[in-house]
Amino acid sequence: MELKWLLCVTLLALGILAVQAHDMDEDNDADDVVDIEDDLDDGIEEVEESKSETSSPPPAPKVAYRAPVPTGEVYFAESFDKGTLDGWILSRAKKDDTDDEIAKYDGKWEVQEMKETKLPGDKGLVMVTRAKHHAISSKLYKPFVFDTKPLIIQYEVNFQNGIECGGAYVKLLSKTPELNLDQFHDKTPYTIMFGPDKCGEDYKLHFIFRHKNPKTGKYEEKHAKRPDADLKTYFTDKKTHLYTLVLNPDNSFEILVDQTVVNSGNLLNDMSPPVNPPREIEDPNDQKPEDWDERPKIPDPDAVKPDDWDEDAPAKIADENAVKPEGWLDDEPEYVADPDAEKPEDWDEDMDGEWEAPQIANPKCETAPGCGTWQRPMIDNPNYKGKWKPPMIDNVNYQGIWKPRKIPNPDFFEDLEPFKMTPVSAVGLELWSMTSDIFFDNFIICIDRAVADDWANDGWGLKKAADGAAEPGVVGQMMAAAEERPWLWVVYILTVALPVFLVVLFCCSGKKQPSAAEYKKTDAPQPDVVDDEKEEEKDKGEKEEEEEEEDANEEKLEKQKNDADLGSASQEEEEEEEEDRKPASEEEETVNRSPRNRKPRKD
Repeated sequence: MELKWLLCVTLLALGILAVQAHDMDEDNDADDVVDIEDDLDDGIEEVEESKSETSSPPPAPKVAYRAPVPTGEVYFAESFDKGTLDGWILSRAKKDDTDDEIAKYDGKWEVQEMKETKLPGDKGLVMVTRAKHHAISSKLYKPFVFDTKPLIIQYEVNFQNGIECGGAYVKLLSKTPELNLDQFHDKTPYTIMFGPDKCGEDYKLHFIFRHKNPKTGKYEEKHAKRPDADLKTYFTDKKTHLYTLVLNPDNSFEILVDQTVVNSGNLLNDMSPPVNPPREIEDPNDQKPEDWDERPKIPDPDAVKPDDWDEDAPAKIADENAVKPEGWLDDEPEYVADPDAEKPEDWDEDMDGEWEAPQIANPKCETAPGCGTWQRPMIDNPNYKGKWKPPMIDNVNYQGIWKPRKIPNPDFFEDLEPFKMTPVSAVGLELWSMTSDIFFDNFIICIDRAVADDWANDGWGLKKAADGAAEPGVVGQMMAAAEERPWLWVVYILTVALPVFLVVLFCCSGKKQPSAAEYKKTDAPQPDVVDDEKEEEKDKGEKEEEEEEEDANEEKLEKQKNDADLGSASQEEEEEEEEDRKPASEEEETVNRSPRNRKPRKD
C-alpha cells in the first residue's frame, strides 16, 4: 500500500514540475527578450552570427503544383492560374429597391494565391471586400441543354477569414435573349443556384432550381431538402472544400462535399414546394355550417354542485400548530440604515430631497432565527376545492373537425421530367458577405463524372495533399497543444504512466506470507498455522486409538485360541480361569467404552 501511495505522489510531483518548468521557460524567454532589446545596439552582429550558425528545422515536404487540365468534354472550366480575369465580366448594375449608397455592385474581385497557400503558383478568384454587393460572371463554352445527359457542377471554396454572414454559391444563368452579363444582378433569371450559405448559426448548402409552370408559364423556385449532415465544419475550419452537384436525366440528384455525398434525392419527391401541384384542393368557397359541432366533450348538463362544496375556501391557511421560534426578535427590524453611510458632498436637498442612508440587513438578525413581527407560516388548506365545474361527458352530437370539401385543382399539371429545365449559357457569382477574402477556384461544368473527378484530383486533391504534408503528426500536435496549455503535460504524464503503474501493480506484486520466524519475533497469532497443527494432532490421536483397539482384539483372539487347546483341563481350572478372565474382560470393555479408545464413526 505504501508503494502505491509513493507512486501516485511521484506522478503528481512530475506533473507539477513539468508545468513549473514550462512556466520558468516562458519567464526566461521573456527575460531574454528584455535583455536583447536593451543590448540590441551593442550585440546585433553577434545575434546575426548565432542565427546563421543555428541549424533550421527541416522544411515540410512540398507538393509540386500543376494547373489542372480537363480530360474530356466540358462546358466550362476555369482554374485562374493565368493570373487574370480574362473571360470574366464585372457587373455594373444596381440593385432595385435599395439605397443608392449600397445599391451598386462595386465589390472587388481579384485573382490571388491563398494567404496561407501550400501550393505556390495556385491562384484563385478572391472576393476581396466585405459588406458590398459583388457580381461577376462568364459565358459557357457552349449552352447546356437539359436532355439526355447529366449535368455536373463543381468548384472549390475556402473561407480564409471564416464567415460571419454571407454566401459562396454559384448561379447557372438561363439562356435568354435579354441576358446581359454587364448588368448581372439579383433579379437576373437563373436556372440553378448551388453552394454554401451561412448567416448566424444557420449553415446551408443550397440547391435551388427554377421550374417553369407549363400552364401559366411562370417560374417557381424549388428548394432541395436540408441535408442531414453537419455542415458547420466546412464554414469554420478555413480549409478548401470541394462542392459538387450531380443532376441526372432520371430526375435524381446528389450533392457532395469533398467527394462525399451529404444529400441526395429526386426532383419529383424531395423538393419544396413540390414540382407538381396536388390533383385536388380544398374548396375556397366552402363554409362550415353554423350547427356543426366540433366538441368531442361537453359539460354534463345534469350535474349539480354538492351542498358541501365551498368555493370561497382559501387555498392556503395559517398553520395553527406552528410555534414562534425561541429567540425571535420581535422588536428588531429586518433592515436598518447603514451607520457607515455618508451623505455625498454634492447632495442638494433642494434638488434631491432629504438624504436618507441606504438600508442594510440588520446585523442583530444574523444570529437570531428572525426579526420583526412573527407570523404563522401558510400551509395548504385541506378543505380547499376551488371553483366547481360540472364533469365532462361525451358529446352525442359530435361531428368531428370540419374540413372544406375537395375539388379538382384547376391549376393541376403533371411534369414527370423536371430535369428538362431552361438551358443555361453562363455561370455567375452574385453575393453579399460580411467577411472578406473568400477564395473560389477550379470551376468545371461537364457531363462526365470521371472528368469531374480527374479535375478534382488535379486541383483540390493537390491542395489536400499539400495541407496534409504541412500538418504536424499526432505527436507534434500534442506538443503544440501543450505549449499553449501547460496543464496538458500533467494529462500526458498520467495517461502514459498510469497504465504502466497498473501493470506493475497487478502483475508484479504478490501477497507475501510472513515466515514463522517473524511470528516468533513479534509473538503475533498464527491462525492458519495453529489450525493446521490442531488438525494434525487430531489425526494422530485417531490413528493411535485405532492401533490400540487392533492390539486389544488380537490379544483377545489369542486367548480364545489358548482356551480351546486346554479343553481337557479340569472343571475347577476352567472356572478359575473364567473367574480370572472375567475381570480382565470387564476391564477391557471398560477401556473400549472410554472416549479415548472409542473408534471414530464413519459418515
